[in-house]
Amino acid sequence: MGPAAAIAAVTLLAPAAPAPPAPPAADTAQITEWTVPWAQSRPRDPYVAPDGRVWFVGQRSHYAAVFDPRTADFERFELEDGTGPHNLVVDRQGSVWYAGNLNAHIGRLDPRTGEITRFPMPDPAARDPHTLVFDARGDLWFTVQGGNFVGRLAPATGKVELVRVPTEDARPYGIVVDARGRPWFNEFGSNKIATVDPATMKLEEISLPRAEARTRRIGLTRDGAVWYVDYAGGMLGRLDPATRRVKEWPMPGGTGSRPYAMAVDDRDRVWFVETGARPNRLVGFDPRTERFFGSAAIASGGGAVRHMVFHAPTREIWFGTDTNMLGRAKLP
Repeated sequence: MGPAAAIAAVTLLAPAAPAPPAPPAADTAQITEWTVPWAQSRPRDPYVAPDGRVWFVGQRSHYAAVFDPRTADFERFELEDGTGPHNLVVDRQGSVWYAGNLNAHIGRLDPRTGEITRFPMPDPAARDPHTLVFDARGDLWFTVQGGNFVGRLAPATGKVELVRVPTEDARPYGIVVDARGRPWFNEFGSNKIATVDPATMKLEEISLPRAEARTRRIGLTRDGAVWYVDYAGGMLGRLDPATRRVKEWPMPGGTGSRPYAMAVDDRDRVWFVETGARPNRLVGFDPRTERFFGSAAIASGGGAVRHMVFHAPTREIWFGTDTNMLGRAKLP
């Protein structure tokens, strides 16, 4: 068996005398965390594979690893020293694709053999692949933060295409793909969100109304709306791609809430983590009522929860923390 799990629900003041823990509120996620056995490795960016196991990277220790929620066992796969893996995703065949953030490549790991295939960036300026996402065709779209690109990798051929972002130091960051196959991504170094036409590879930037906005992660609801968290200003925002209209809501934690990781669930509710809070706090937002709900503290503190993924079959959100934990939030 793996390390013992610790469970956190709503934030409560400690009682004056010992008492059984209060049950979580009906609208609050139940959070469980497991200690990752490799200390200070910054486990992050988990992804649930088709077999239900959860893969993640160790950014500081150059590994990919898999966790089995049924047994709480971890298994580690070594990557090249100096890879600095930043993110991974798993394809339908079970191959693990990771971003080599420190050595300018995207890698494919075969978990059955441990074999790694490298796909280098065709331009040396694209030095730091950042976040990966699949489209419906099985192609990989990705951001390149410091290099200022967005790219597409075709697994069938290994071809990598890069599009330079016109805004200087835009810092492309989070990325999602909509129902039409168009990637949308944050420009963390500017107040812009951008998209690419997959047929022409033409890039379009959309400026948000507030010049000081710095969006870090991004999500989509089924109506096609693009949602984002403004890390600098403590705002949740909605962009209508058709009209370009933007609506924003102040975070419960205020301007210093530092919202970072975000995900959208199967009910089109938006979840995010306020990393300015100590401990970090998972918060939900219901677009139908335009209300925040279900705040839940992350017991380990979180440090910073940087990315998370919603797994529809189990209705769970998975995340990693800077406190060396792998976390799961069971949604209400």
